[in-house]
Amino acid sequence: MSKHRNTPRPRRHRTKDATTRKRFIDYPRRGRGRLRRWLPSWRQVLCVVTLCVGCLAGLFAWAYAAFDIPDENAAARQEANTYYWSDGSQMVSLGALNRNIVRLSDVPDSVENAVIAAENESFYRDSGVSFQGIVRAAASAVQGEETQGGSTITQQYVKNTYLSQEQTVSRKVKEFVISLKVDRTKSKQEILQGYLNTSWFGRGAYGIEAAAQAYYGIPAKKLDPSQGAMLAALLKGAELYDPSTSASNHDRAVDRWKWILDRQVKVGLMSRADRDAYRTFPEPRKQSTSTNLGGQTGYLVDVANKYIKQRTLLTDQELAHGGYKIYTTFDKNRMRKLSTAVEGVLSKNIDPGKREADKGVQVGAASVRPSDGAILALYGGPDATKHFTNNADTSGVPVGSAFKPFVLASALENGARPRGGDRQDVSPDTYYGDDGALRTASDGAGPDDSHPTLRQALTTGGNATYVTLGRDVGLEKVRETAVNTGLLKESMAELEQTFPVGTSTPSAIRMADAYGTFVRHGLQNDPYSVTRLLKDGTSIGGFESRAKPRRALEKDVADRVADTLREAGTKSAADMDADAAERIGSFAAGRTGDQDRLRSAWFVGATDELSTAVMMFRTSPDEPRLLPMSDVGGDTTQRGNVFPARIWADYTSAR
Repeated sequence: MSKHRNTPRPRRHRTKDATTRKRFIDYPRRGRGRLRRWLPSWRQVLCVVTLCVGCLAGLFAWAYAAFDIPDENAAARQEANTYYWSDGSQMVSLGALNRNIVRLSDVPDSVENAVIAAENESFYRDSGVSFQGIVRAAASAVQGEETQGGSTITQQYVKNTYLSQEQTVSRKVKEFVISLKVDRTKSKQEILQGYLNTSWFGRGAYGIEAAAQAYYGIPAKKLDPSQGAMLAALLKGAELYDPSTSASNHDRAVDRWKWILDRQVKVGLMSRADRDAYRTFPEPRKQSTSTNLGGQTGYLVDVANKYIKQRTLLTDQELAHGGYKIYTTFDKNRMRKLSTAVEGVLSKNIDPGKREADKGVQVGAASVRPSDGAILALYGGPDATKHFTNNADTSGVPVGSAFKPFVLASALENGARPRGGDRQDVSPDTYYGDDGALRTASDGAGPDDSHPTLRQALTTGGNATYVTLGRDVGLEKVRETAVNTGLLKESMAELEQTFPVGTSTPSAIRMADAYGTFVRHGLQNDPYSVTRLLKDGTSIGGFESRAKPRRALEKDVADRVADTLREAGTKSAADMDADAAERIGSFAAGRTGDQDRLRSAWFVGATDELSTAVMMFRTSPDEPRLLPMSDVGGDTTQRGNVFPARIWADYTSAR
């Protein structure tokens, strides 16, 4: 046996150092593999979850204690929207909200059921908030299905009655907490009644009673289940579901209406037999307008509101909520003169009772200040409460030969390639020879009567010349020039052979603005109608600061087009009395002519101070297309072309 077998081994003394000292949180985990050391243990996961739940519970407890139910009356108090003329005087004040409070007992059960099925089927069972509803709405949205709202009816009532419409985290937290408190202090019937009386249905209507009147002309208590389902569809967004607004809106409304009726059957709020009784969509009546928006006022408000929504992203609902002071560019005196000029020419020359060709005649007109794009005046139709389309801001009326200056401008800027050859420079005195080549008149030698120059073809027919010129310049380049000068791309027609002679359908506002670019030496300003927007004394949207004018055309190009149009203006004076022509002086003008076969008549005239477009066309409720303009005002009026020029002259020469 070895003499060392029973000899004890010396003991090792372990020392504590930085690497062996026990840590409060063992993470990354010691003694694990390269990957596992980064995976938390179940104890660590449990601790983190417990800590987060505790923090959320503490935060909720604080919020619940901190947020009291606001004063409903103070929060629900509304103000009018007030619109002002350019001189600061009041144009119109759109009064208190269109809302009539009704008791829940005056609302049919079928309407209540439609709203509950569409917005919050668990309304009578939930505590005022619904996590499941939020998750369900999100999942349905991802799948592209029709959905209930993510918020409960109680939450929407709280937002409508006590809070603002802003989409912020703090507002959502308040909404959540106040909804819990409201659910504990009010009955479900009180909440549903408040929700139905405060919800936005479009057409200026707040509440189910105003909505029933706006869409069907009946009180809420007379709504049938089908009508109730249609109104419930509007709660998802009246701007997208008002069926009278557009074809796409109509399709969405019908789909949503069907879904709400089917949904009531699914959740037990309607029998299948009752559902099957409603197969035809309940078309609402045409939209009516408040009488204080009569005459031209409604059209002015429409243009101002469109500009505000474009500039600030405010919705119709937010604007209708009231309290805004809106300062516009509209000139009260010019508005009066323009209306007087239109109505004077129509009353003197258009007689629907005498001539069939005079029936359905419509006029649209707009004046823009070239120096900055301010819309000074417009004529949208005979009365905004009776004729709902704003003729000054509509697209759908072909512009005809008044489009030719854009073709000429594009040719001067880009040159032309006759017969596909080399691109060559063009001037207003260029003309096409018999061989199709471009030539320029000079030294007294020029084309004969069968070969007009571009200058001559601009003022006296010459459609064939401009069709050829547009092709040789390039239709894409012509369109680009027109859009650069101020026309909207969505108003441009298909790039077909006749595109250069005015198949596009810009609005009168945009035509006036684009002609202003010519007399402004090629500088373009987008048209605008609002200079200031105030809410509670605070300026919104920065309307006071506008973008600087941008270079749309080279100065030489714009000046040559303007000079050519001034010659056209001189020739157009033949359609005006001598006194008017003398008082107007020099102006640049384009117009439709005898060769136009389009169903409209235009005259656009511009000076350094004012650019005005006037159009005339015919419509019929039974005909989707425009009616012919031939023989309007009698068989000697050259398809009504003389009337826009006379309106323009009477307006611009008025004192």
